[in-house]
Formats: sequence, structure tokens, C-alpha cells
Amino acid sequence: MKNRDEKLAASLKSIGLSEKEVGVYLSALEMGRSTVARISRRAGINRTTGYAVLATLCAKGLVAVSGKEPKQEYLAEPPERIVSFLEKRIQTREEEIAADQKRICEAKELLPQLKSMRTVGDRPQIRFYEGVEGLRYVYEDTLTSKDGIRAFATFEDMEASLGSFYPTYIKRRAAKKIFSRGIVPHTPEAAARKKHDAEEYRELVLLPNEEPSVFPEIDIYGNKVMIASEKEKLGVIIESAGIAGAMKRLFELAWERAKQLEKS
Repeated sequence: MKNRDEKLAASLKSIGLSEKEVGVYLSALEMGRSTVARISRRAGINRTTGYAVLATLCAKGLVAVSGKEPKQEYLAEPPERIVSFLEKRIQTREEEIAADQKRICEAKELLPQLKSMRTVGDRPQIRFYEGVEGLRYVYEDTLTSKDGIRAFATFEDMEASLGSFYPTYIKRRAAKKIFSRGIVPHTPEAAARKKHDAEEYRELVLLPNEEPSVFPEIDIYGNKVMIASEKEKLGVIIESAGIAGAMKRLFELAWERAKQLEKS
């Protein structure tokens, strides 16, 4: 750890990361997408230890992994994930709320410096998350939005797959004042949900649902596009200002047409 990073490392330790986690996390931030061998070498630890530390960082949502051995690569998640990690701990450990809230404030103060270190590059960043936990993870990421959420979605598919997580997610999104606009098939569940648009901080447009269909949910927010496929138990996050911008323009065109169809 360089001298200039000692204060940053100490701050990260104070919010709950171990010394090795700090070293690996900062190395991953600076290197962008990389292998465990390269990250471990930069962090000054052996490869076996690197695997273990990266596994704990992945579990905490601070690092993502893609591919399979021997081509497996790791990429540091956006630094805002530190705040999400601490917020999640608050929900499950009420006895530590006061301490964790202090840490969240400290983590937010670190964001500018951490962002300046993160290497993303010019290419779009694409991350895959598998299983029910993967689906929950990509929905968690939408709660980082600063400009609302534009969504093509169905309610039945996600509620069937995610159970109680989905209605809780909606309440948390509303509490954060993240407004959502959704284009959804006109089903009994969607019609019932639309009645709660105001309290759930949302506006839905219902399209004619001529036949049952299962299709992935697509959420567009900030510079990201999230795809959640209940059928395949797969979540995808594409991080690209260009792609997100194009999808937002397509959504606005679809939104105007959908409103016309709903009225007719």
C-alpha cells in the first residue's frame, strides 16, 4: 500500500473491511477487469489467498466475477456498492444501526476518491449474475439510480421467482423517491398494481395482453441497462452511457405509443 493510500485504507478498514480486503479491493478498482493472479500480485498476496479474499468481496457485492476458469476475470463494482453493502447490514442487524449509519456517512465521503481510482475504460462493462441471488443483486443495483427507472416489465414473473423480496424492493424504491415508469402487459395483477401507483411512486401503462408471454424485464437508469430473466434465472447489467442513452430514447418513443394504445 502506497503512502498516499494509507489514509484511504484506514478509512475502508474503519467501515468494516479487513486489511487484505482493502488491498485487493483497491487493486481491483485501479486495474479494471483482471485475473486473480494479477490482482493478487498487485495487492502483495499469494493467488490462493487472492481467491478467498475476492470471494468475500463478491459476497459483499463489491466485486463481480465473469467467465469460468481458466479465463475467469474480476471487476470492482462501482464504489456506491460500499454504501449499499452497509445499508443492507443495517436492515438485518438492528443493534448496529447507529454504528453502521456512521460508517455509511464515512463511505459516502470516500466515494469521490474511490471513483477517481476506478478503471473502467471506453468499452461497455457487462456483468452477469446467475440464480435467484443474482436476480436480487441486479434489482438492488437499480436502487442506486439518480434519474428514475424506465422499465419494460411483468409483475407475475418476478414475484413468482423472487417471492417476498419483490414487494419489499418496491417499498424500498418508493422510500428512496426513485420514480419508476413501466410499460407492462395488461394482466389482472398489473391492473391491481396500477391502483397503487401513487403510493408506490410509479406510473404504469398497460398494454393489451393478447396472449401469455414470458420475457425479461429491462430497466434503464443512469448509465446502465439491467436485464432480469426469471425464466433463465439470469441478471445482466450493461454499464454504458451510449447504450443507456439510446435505450432511454427508445423507451420514450415506446411510452408515448403505449399511452395511446392504453387509451384506445
